[in-house]
Amino acid sequence: MLNYSNIFDKEAVAYDSYRNLVDELLAQGKTTGPDNSEAMLHYTKMNVQRMNRVDKTTVLSDELLSTLNNLKGKYNLLVITEGWCGDAAQIVPVINKVVLAAPDQFTLKLTLRDKNLPLIDAHLTNGGRAIPVLLILDEEGKLLLPKWGPRPAILQSLLADWKKEGVEMPELAEKLHGWYAKDKTLTTQQELNDLLKQLR
Repeated sequence: MLNYSNIFDKEAVAYDSYRNLVDELLAQGKTTGPDNSEAMLHYTKMNVQRMNRVDKTTVLSDELLSTLNNLKGKYNLLVITEGWCGDAAQIVPVINKVVLAAPDQFTLKLTLRDKNLPLIDAHLTNGGRAIPVLLILDEEGKLLLPKWGPRPAILQSLLADWKKEGVEMPELAEKLHGWYAKDKTLTTQQELNDLLKQLR
């Protein structure tokens, strides 16, 4: 039985600490997780640029802001992520923006997938350890809703189609990030809005 409260309080870190960790590891020629190959370092460097861009450019929709204004309770958001993960780079900063817009309602913490395999294994996507995964907990650490992630549903479907067509890395990553660039976080925001509405 997972102790979400324990993971949130003792193992997970705040967004700024996570960003600093990724930067510090990169400076040492490492990334989060056990694979410090050139490819993983390259992905991580790209992801730092992506996170910086999403941090700077994301403006929350009026609909999402309205949902946040109507929330009454206090919630802990636990995100399973890694610095090398492209989807996480596009999504985690958006979740952080949500928290910044409603600091009385939310506390956000992040935990690394590969340091907490029992946690990700309890929240698999089609049998795989896909990330990021967003878990919404109450203040006692009880899981309130099904997990959200690792990417918007339409992109999950497109990705499955591209894989069926035999598209491989790095073209797959290019298509994925091309979709995110065109979408400008709007679909992610819409899905987060639909999720958070269930907390009312």
